[in-house]
Amino acid sequence: MQTLLEYLLPGSCALCKMRSKTSICDGCLQDYMLNTAHRCQQCALPLTALGDKRCGTCLKDTPDFDTTLVAVQYDAPVDSLVLGLKFGAKLNYAGIIAQQLADAILRQSTLSPVLPSLLCPVPLSRGRLANRGFNQALEISRPLSRRLGIPLQADLLWRTKETLQQSSLHPDARHKNIQGAFTVNPVWHTAIHGRHIAVIDDVITTGTTLNEIAKTLKRYGAARVSNFVFARTNRH
Repeated sequence: MQTLLEYLLPGSCALCKMRSKTSICDGCLQDYMLNTAHRCQQCALPLTALGDKRCGTCLKDTPDFDTTLVAVQYDAPVDSLVLGLKFGAKLNYAGIIAQQLADAILRQSTLSPVLPSLLCPVPLSRGRLANRGFNQALEISRPLSRRLGIPLQADLLWRTKETLQQSSLHPDARHKNIQGAFTVNPVWHTAIHGRHIAVIDDVITTGTTLNEIAKTLKRYGAARVSNFVFARTNRH
């Protein structure tokens, strides 16, 4: 019966679109999803020297977050998963992204041996949430929470300021745009004290938004803030 169902309802790889029993075929998994790059432990930018643990930027201007774990580099064809989810409303891609991110987190657990006690998605503004209809970070967080066995708190953070799209701004303008944009839900003001919290997002570019979130969480007593992000762009 299983063989008959696979014949009548064949699946396809989300990347190459070839017939596949899994959401990402073995070939694409090997070519695109096994993140073997040596990365900065704090911001996840690729490093050239294998002995280095942090990039020059993080050494010079230390971010407020403690570590960043990513699954892939933000290149074609992997970017189609992010774009399909965010702008094409292909919500099934959230599960695919979450699976790859969970696998990457567990593979890289030596970078952060103690997993966080709580997951928190990057919140959208009310206007952007109403326009898009969903928060892609939250959609990724739900299956990621189940796979890692870590509780998810969807409303831990509130976005209190309508901001411009960060990707549309010059890097120098991003800090001003996002400054003061987040606050902690009053219910969680004391509950996050001393906890290790992971912030979930689809893509990290400059890290400005994640840094503002980490700064906010630590202001309310979080002991450690990690970023669990599906894809990492290049520095520029």
